[in-house]
Amino acid sequence: MRKGNVKQRELQPDPRFGDPMVTRFVNSLMDSGKKSVAYKIFYNAVDLATERGEEDGYETWKKALENVTPAVEVKSRRVGGSTFQIPIPVSSRRKTTLGCSWLINTARKRNGKTMADKLANEMIAAAKGEGAAVKKKEDVHRMAEANKAFAHYNR
Repeated sequence: MRKGNVKQRELQPDPRFGDPMVTRFVNSLMDSGKKSVAYKIFYNAVDLATERGEEDGYETWKKALENVTPAVEVKSRRVGGSTFQIPIPVSSRRKTTLGCSWLINTARKRNGKTMADKLANEMIAAAKGEGAAVKKKEDVHRMAEANKAFAHYNR
């Protein structure tokens, strides 16, 4: 068994916007350790979002991430032979992790020529409160709302 908690490392801010959140997003986007490729994809997506949208691409990305981050989630818990889906509040770190992964995964499943194109389209849709990533968040919230009767099983 592990002793103590793992100390969280500080992320370096990204070169263009100086935001550690962008670095975290790019780390989630990265495939096979190719960080420079992931940065190119992200920056191209931000530029495409700036061209297509009515506001700055960086602001679109921030708004999209804000619209996708969940407030509650459900966890399975066995009580007396039955498994219940128990709604629990999400920590701030996990919120951003879930939001980033949902945005990236739904962008990967989209139709489009390049990943930057797909990501830009998903960012624009999520910033407007549409798209598959926002639907995923709403589904999780709906599941938590439906199972709030079991909230008293929370530890």
